[in-house]
Amino acid sequence: MKYQGSPTFRHDQIGRIGVLLTNLGTPDAPTPSALRRYLGEFLSDPRVVEVPRLLWKIILHGVILRIRPARSAAAYKTVWTEQGSPLLFHTEAQTEGVRERLKALYGDDVVVEFGMRYGNPSIASAIEKLMQQGVRKLVVLPLYPQYSGSTSASTFDAIAHDFMKRRWLPDFRFISHYHDDPGYIQAVADKIKAHWQTHGQADLLVFSYHGVPKRYLDQGDPYHCECYKTSRLVAEALGLSKEQYRTTFQSRFGREEWLQPYTDETMKALPGQGIKAIQVVCPGFSADCLETIEEIGEENCEYFMEAGGERFEYIPCLNADPQHLDAITEIVQQNLVNWQAGDAAKSAQTREHAQALGAKL
Repeated sequence: MKYQGSPTFRHDQIGRIGVLLTNLGTPDAPTPSALRRYLGEFLSDPRVVEVPRLLWKIILHGVILRIRPARSAAAYKTVWTEQGSPLLFHTEAQTEGVRERLKALYGDDVVVEFGMRYGNPSIASAIEKLMQQGVRKLVVLPLYPQYSGSTSASTFDAIAHDFMKRRWLPDFRFISHYHDDPGYIQAVADKIKAHWQTHGQADLLVFSYHGVPKRYLDQGDPYHCECYKTSRLVAEALGLSKEQYRTTFQSRFGREEWLQPYTDETMKALPGQGIKAIQVVCPGFSADCLETIEEIGEENCEYFMEAGGERFEYIPCLNADPQHLDAITEIVQQNLVNWQAGDAAKSAQTREHAQALGAKL
């Protein structure tokens, strides 16, 4: 096996700390061909679909990738902007915001990049950028507040796969979740408060999270519990009673049971329960994307209004809000503890060793 080295490596190079932000990903364009590539990568991940590989390969390539790309492309066209995919440009803005904050704190000692689990820019390309900048210590923050094997663990898999091919591995810290981080909770609560100040409070606040098959919960995945804890903590920060909010799960596909209650069925049922005005927030998504803009803001809004609802408001994700960027930066800082103190000494030792080897300084 040939391990990947660094062509620009120097023994006297001062090691930096790298921060890698990751998110799910997005197709390169709202077209059937681009969606076929993206969905092919996404749905081939065994963390995402836990079905025997041979059977799933037949279903995926024989049925799903023949039908779904065109449908998904039509949906993506409704959210695509001049800047491109919402998830991509929001993640770019988040990365730049965190980069500016960390540069103000640490100067050039800390560098920040982002990568997507599926699609471009890839996690592998982001790691390569960091390594080329002399990163010897790496903090990874997947922008999934609640842990799930299908998201956070899948990100770890992609990073481990890249590391398996490298000659020099960085010191490594992986932030698997931040569902109850005080800064994140307060940012979500304050986003909702700001919406209320402009639009007033509705009859019910609905927290909608991306769903996963119920068997994942049965097998020990903590995602369900972490979603409910996030809802509870945000509701407490808002001073809401249990009757004033609900937690639901969206975006299911296939025939098996997923986490309940389902968002779409809840939307259809609420007007019949006398709840005619609702506001929906999606704190499991760090940035707005197809699932929030189109699925919640359009599709589920339609379900609610057609069932007799009178007022539906979607409260946007935190995106690149300053308070959100402050919270993300603080989470990263907490994981830099004890890393800064030894850098100068180690760099000096590296330079001395390089001099001993006759390296040109």
